[in-house]
Amino acid sequence: MHVIQWYRSSTLSKESHMSYARQLLDSYPRVLDVEPGVLAATIDALNDCAQACTADVDADLGEQDLPDMVRCIRLCLDCADVCTATARLTSRQTDYDANVTRPLLEACVAICKSCGDECERHARMHEHCRACAAACRRCERACRELLAALE
Repeated sequence: MHVIQWYRSSTLSKESHMSYARQLLDSYPRVLDVEPGVLAATIDALNDCAQACTADVDADLGEQDLPDMVRCIRLCLDCADVCTATARLTSRQTDYDANVTRPLLEACVAICKSCGDECERHARMHEHCRACAAACRRCERACRELLAALE
């Protein structure tokens, strides 16, 4: 009985594992300029990073050492904004303009590095900063991979 329940839940989680970004890219009516898996992974990383940074700011504001968290809060706010804008632009593939997308991806790489570095400074004291730093690192890597794929 437990094996059947495990199989059903395992099958359902595998079926629902494909991200919405990937599902939408796979159904896109035109040919994409980049491999859909790379693009979808980047869009997912951008959205995850924006969410992690937003949640981290909220948690930072509740910390006792708030004055020490000001730089972290500022970088997280900037990172969430840049990631959100980049996710929106990379999600739009009709009449894609690389001259707009590349600088945004480069800005994401820069802000994700800065934010990740700052969050790592606080990671031993605050679990939410550790999680945010990991999301920033993942997003930084994904943006670099998409930039390389666009060349």
